[in-house]
Amino acid sequence: MNPKLNPFFARRSVRKYETDAIDDSEVRDLLEAAMAAPSAVVKDPWDFIVVRDRVTLARIADALPNGKMLAEAALGIVVCGDPRRAHDRQLSYLLQDCSAAIENLLLAAAALGLGACWLGVHPRENRMTLLRELLNIPEEILPVAVISLGRPAEFPKPRTRYRDNAVHHETW
Repeated sequence: MNPKLNPFFARRSVRKYETDAIDDSEVRDLLEAAMAAPSAVVKDPWDFIVVRDRVTLARIADALPNGKMLAEAALGIVVCGDPRRAHDRQLSYLLQDCSAAIENLLLAAAALGLGACWLGVHPRENRMTLLRELLNIPEEILPVAVISLGRPAEFPKPRTRYRDNAVHHETW
């Protein structure tokens, strides 16, 4: 692994957190990084809901099969997309833009010494419905993912998942 790229290799999903809070300035930094992501025709179709309420986090954790760590996280950030603001109103562009914002947020969390884990919501209708109801998300807005965040209580080692057989040159 090229050491210059260590921030990418060191970004790992963290599912165990300390009890310390994440302050508002750190949340702002994370969201600024997320919103610095590329977006098709600079449409920025994303919106973010910062959830700190313990009861709400526990309810979201119960609804996401792989999201149990949310109940112990300092906060969750629900990443949503507005199809009306996506390039050509295309779902694919909305999902690409939101995914780029999520990856920026995850890299920023790692750079700030925070632990984070990306939990998929879209296209699971039951998950989207629960988040819409729980968080008052308008029907036309798509909840795309939830990011759990906290001070890490585990430290997975940096790694690469590079595979030569996944790389094709010139043609398949």
